[in-house]
Formats: sequence, structure tokens, C-alpha cells
Amino acid sequence: MKRDAYELLSSTANVEAQNAFEDAVYGLAAHRQSAVQSLQVALAADPHHVAAHVLRGFANVIQARAELAAPAAAALCDAQAAIAHRSGGTCDERVLLDALKAAVEGSFSKAAVLLDDGFADRPATFLPFKISHALRFMLGDAAGMLAASTRVVERLDQTTPAAGFLLGCHAFALEEHGLYDEALLAGERAIALQPDDSWGLHAVSHVFEMRGQTNEGIEWLENSRKAWSRCNNFSFHMAWHLGLLHLERGDHERVLRIYDEEVRPQQTDDFRDMANAVSLLWRLNQTGVNVGSRWCDLAEIALRRRTDATLIFAALHNLAVLVAIGERAGAAELLAQIEEKAAGSGDQARVAAEIGVPMASVLSGVGAPADRRMLEHMVAVLPMIGGSNAQRDFFVLALAKAAGNWGDIVGVSRIRRVRQNLKAEDRLINSIELSTNLKLSA
Repeated sequence: MKRDAYELLSSTANVEAQNAFEDAVYGLAAHRQSAVQSLQVALAADPHHVAAHVLRGFANVIQARAELAAPAAAALCDAQAAIAHRSGGTCDERVLLDALKAAVEGSFSKAAVLLDDGFADRPATFLPFKISHALRFMLGDAAGMLAASTRVVERLDQTTPAAGFLLGCHAFALEEHGLYDEALLAGERAIALQPDDSWGLHAVSHVFEMRGQTNEGIEWLENSRKAWSRCNNFSFHMAWHLGLLHLERGDHERVLRIYDEEVRPQQTDDFRDMANAVSLLWRLNQTGVNVGSRWCDLAEIALRRRTDATLIFAALHNLAVLVAIGERAGAAELLAQIEEKAAGSGDQARVAAEIGVPMASVLSGVGAPADRRMLEHMVAVLPMIGGSNAQRDFFVLALAKAAGNWGDIVGVSRIRRVRQNLKAEDRLINSIELSTNLKLSA
């Protein structure tokens, strides 16, 4: 038993398997398409590689699609069989396995706690930290992300292979708390240590966007294009940020080109790719831009997903598509699925009950917060939806737009003030407040 290059204690004795697994972990860190192939090589060389089975399980879980629940459960069974074959494996492998079991059972929060606690003496062990970071990101748990990354930074050996990737995660957690100066420094340090750290590049791009530094953000993304364009579908998300910055400039033709060539070059149904596309098209529509038939491929996917409320973040984006194309029956069916989810148990059931159902009603146009207290509550619990502040800004803007449609200028102003705590003034929030004032004065 020995620790690999990323500090994980492994029970495998197969050098080929371990080298391939380390390649897979690097691919995960750098958002490279090669990660999947490397994982397959590791398992082919050692079918009892516990951590490889666990990583395969998490890869299915984190995609948050109903049809991947069975493959995730199968990976859990394979990991359990592998650890039994290895007479209980290592302490690290046992923690990873327990966390996967919790995630498969629907509790991302429990899985993240198990990973954090299980590696409390070695918080900079990359794989468990990165998985916990991803789970907390999906939960909207910025406080948990920052607490974990702070523990890492306090004990980080910056000569280790994962140092840059770990600092990139810390930069992102700082940014999500509005600590922009600290985030910028951490992100720049991360990239200096590890030029392939696209998550660190991403964190810095968030800083520029949230500060309203449009020109600086565009320059940053264009200058780092060589790094992020080599990513898997994460490159679509980086292009989404670039599109948002050009949208703030008012360069609509450029935004549409970025959408077609870089945000939506493939008709994938990954919920992250859908979120990029949906929120950018919605913003373009609100700006008065004719997006042509670009909703069509999204509509096909949203219709297929109208019975899937596995992840409320994803379901709400699909709902927005159905509303945009006027698919009332599909929207009603998905709203019913979110309501059914809210009656269940687990992390996402709580999300559905607290914010999913009321936000779905707002997006569908079938309901509004009963009073100011309900509106305040929705704004307060919005982080539960998951994702980043930049991604959730779509829901903030949609809520402000709906409040404006109801003639609630006080509500719009309140949402604007809350938003100002994280994001600089921009065209969309200004136009929403202006249009509300015009309606009231007409």
C-alpha cells in the first residue's frame, strides 16, 4: 500500500493501473476528456481498483440524470466487491466508498461531510477534496466550500502536483463569498503553479464579471483560451462567461456567434451545457434580441426531461425552455414532477420544497409570492438551487422580471439591492427596473 502522486493511499499493486488512475485524476482536475479513457485503462489493468470504481460512481452521480442512477449504483456495488477482495482496502478507500454510498442514496451533503471528516488529518488529499468541492457546488454550499479550501490552504505544500488545482478551488470559494481581491490573488497563484487549472481560470473570470470589469474579463478569457479550449464540455461554460461579458457590452452579434460556435456547438443534454444555453438565450430575449430557432434543440431535450426532477437546478432550466417555446402541457408536467419531488426525502426534496416549487411557479407564470415575506424568503434561500452566483443570477433576474410584471417596484428594488452585494450593476437589471417604472406610470 502506498500513496499516489495526489496523496491517496491505494491498495493496488498494479503500476499500470495506478498510473492510469493518476492520469484520470489529473483529467478530472484539468477538465479533460481523457479522464474517462484513463479510468477505463485503470480498471482494465486492475478490476479491483477501489478508487477507480468510486470515481466512476461519482462521475455518474454528478451528472444528475435519472437514467444514470442505475450505473452509479452498479459502480458502488463494484467498489464494494473490490474492497472486499482487498480485505477491506485502505482507510482512504473506505472513506471514499462510504461517501459514494451516501451520494447514491441521495445525500450529497452527507457525502461531502464524510469526505471532509475522513480526510481531516490530510485535507489536501486531492480526490476527496475535489469531489467534496463539486458536491457542495451542486448544493450551493459556498460556506462549506470555503471552510474546506481554507483548511487545505493552511496546510498546503505548494510543491505537490495538485497545489495549483487546490488553490484554484480556494479562489472559487473566495469569489463566491464576494472576497474578490483575495480570490484574484489565489486564482493567479493557482495558474502560476498549474497552467492547466481551468477552474482557477474560471474563478478569476468570475471576479471580473461580478465586479463589472467587462473589458478585463474578455481579455482574461481570450488570453487564456489555449488552456480552457482544451477542456471537455467545461469549455462551453467558459465560452458562456465570454458571451455574458460581450452581452454587457451590447455586442449581440458577437454573442450569437459565441453561442453557436462555442456555447452550443453540440446538442448535448448535459444539464450544465443546457444551463449555459438556456440562461444566455433568456438574457438575449430579455434584451430584445431575436434568437431565431435556437430554442428548438433545447426544446427537444427539455421535453425528454420533463419527467426528470433528479436535480432541481437542471429541472428549472428545462422548465424555462418549455415556457419560452409556449409548451404549456410539458411545463405543467415538469412542474408537477418538481412538486412530487418536494414531497419526498433527501437533499433535492428539500431544495424542491424550499425554492424549487415557488421558483417553478414563477417561471411558469402560474403563481407569484403571496407577499413580500415570501419574496424575501425566495431570495434568501436561492443558493439552495446550487451552482455559482453567476449561474443563479438567471433566477435572480427571472424573479425580478416577474416582480416587475406584477407591478411590484419595491420587490424589484429589493432584489436589486440584494444582487448588488455580489454583482455590479448591469444592463439587464437596469432595464427590468426601468420597464417596471414605465408600466406603473402608464
